[in-house]
Formats: sequence, C-alpha cells, structure tokens
Amino acid sequence: MRIAILGLGRIGAFHAETLFGLDAVESLVVADPFAEAAKAAAERFGAEVADSPEAVLASGVDGVVIAAATDAHPGLVLAAVEAGVPVFCEKPVARTMREGVAVLEAVEGTGVPVQIGYNRRFDAGFAAARAAVRAGELGALHTVRSTTLDPAPPPAAYVAASGGIFRDCSVHDFDIIRWVTGREVAEVYAAGGNRGADHIAAAGDADTTGALLTLDDGTLAVVSNSRHNARGYDVRMELHGFRDSIAVGLEDKLPLRSVEPGATFPSGTPHDFFMDRFAAAYRAELTAFTEVVAGTRPSPCTIGDALEAGWIAEACTLSLREHRPVTLAEVRAG
Repeated sequence: MRIAILGLGRIGAFHAETLFGLDAVESLVVADPFAEAAKAAAERFGAEVADSPEAVLASGVDGVVIAAATDAHPGLVLAAVEAGVPVFCEKPVARTMREGVAVLEAVEGTGVPVQIGYNRRFDAGFAAARAAVRAGELGALHTVRSTTLDPAPPPAAYVAASGGIFRDCSVHDFDIIRWVTGREVAEVYAAGGNRGADHIAAAGDADTTGALLTLDDGTLAVVSNSRHNARGYDVRMELHGFRDSIAVGLEDKLPLRSVEPGATFPSGTPHDFFMDRFAAAYRAELTAFTEVVAGTRPSPCTIGDALEAGWIAEACTLSLREHRPVTLAEVRAG
C-alpha cells in the first residue's frame, strides 16, 4: 500500500522509518512545511514529496499518518476523512476538548476509520496486563499504579504550547489505565509542584505531579509523573487485585537502583528515551494501522478513546488549579 506522512519532525521521521520497514507498505509520500525535512525523507526512504496536504490527498494514497503540529490535527483529520482516506493521527486530536468533540462529531457516520496514536496499547507488557485483568487472573482490582517519569524536561517552546503536563504526558497513563482495566474514571484529585526547570513554572505548569483517580467500580489508581528522572525514562504499571498482583516494566532496564544488600536487579542499562522504551510498540501500532487501511480490523484507538483520556486530563488540570476533587461529569458539563 501507499502511505502518506504529514509532518516530518522527530516523531514523523521516526514513523517514516518504521513504515519504510513494514512489508505491507510499498511506498511513501511525504509533506512538511520545511522543505529540507521532506527532502531528507525522500532521499532516505525513496519517498515521493508533495508540496501540500491537499496534493498528498489528491495523489491516491491508501492511508495518511498525521505527525504535524497539534494545531493542524483537526483540519488534517477532517480533510483526509472527507477524501475517504483512513487516518492515523498522533495525539491529541485537537488542542482543546471542544475542538476534539467537533472532530468526533464530524467524523462519526462517515465510515472512514481514524486511529489515534497511543502506543502503550501495543506494548507487550501492557497487552499482557490487559489480558490478565480481562481473564480474571487478579480477581477484583483494588489498586492501580501508573508511572511516567521523563529523564529531562522538554524545551521551553514545547512546554509553552503543550497545554500542561496532564494533557501531554499523563494522558498516556490515563489512556492505558482505561484500556487495561476496562473501567472509566469517575473522579480525580491532583497535586503538583515545581522544584526543577524554571521555564516550566514560568509557563504556569508543574514539573512533578500526582493524581488519585477513582474508577467507576471504586478501584483507586495512582498516577505519578515528572519531568525530572535523572536515572532514565521510567514507565511502569502495577495492578493489585484480591487474588494476585502484576507489574509492567519490571525488567532489567528499569531505571531504579536497589539499595537492598546483595540485590543485583535491575542490572541492565536504563531506558533513556521513549523511542527506545517503545520501539517495538510503535512498530506494532503502525502495523495495526496498515490492517485498518486494508479493512481487516477496526481502529484500535478511536477519537472517542482519545477524548476520554483528554477529559481525565482536563479534570486533573482543574483539580490542580483549584486544589479540590473534580468529577468527570463536571468537566464534561463545563
């Protein structure tokens, strides 16, 4: 099949490399406002260069991958759907929930599949955890812990435009909690602080946060996030039930140092970047998209799924700002 990529920044170039290595993908078409980025991709992957998204969609591609800036996501998704081209779009759907809901309403009923990029759904560990929960191996859950700790903060320009740590980082935890447990979040309470990079506080954001989520069956989920984890990129999940407990990410590259006498675990080189930690998941995610394009499976992460994680982020942002519990019903109504 012939796949287009709109946006060739860090993640777009990474997706181009992944797609180039998939057996199902015969050729690539690329477009980026920066001509040099498109030229580099063309030279490296033998891709065809188009001078605009409109030209891409008019060129007869089978599917389109959107890795452009967030502000461009709604327009590009809707243009692709109008052209009848299946879409893979990096999260978020849009900068605001109102825009995201409008995209969902415009896409519903068109029959054109849209997949949003939440790569943890394709990680082997998280998939095994979901299977264990769904099979009843843990019994009823009582506690979930989800962690995302970045080794270093993003640059000031990214932070200023990200919408905050809950919207650009924690949403991965929120999505995977929903996906693994099969439950919805009813209420949140969030706290945060700034003890690191000055540009994060200057943007009105927190560099370290904690959120307590109450799920709709009473299960408690604790989400920990930070922009500062000098030992490496730490993504983990623990699930504790009345019958058993399991962990995702408890492996030799875990960026923790044990101080227990005689302990040798973990002994591997810690993960230091999300593309390292989730390389296999990204490949599986885009392989799934080729199956969506081929019509052999439905979207494994819909716009509706992405918006649910977004509502949790909205609730946590409000909770942090106002220092109080916030229900999901409240932010939806607002």
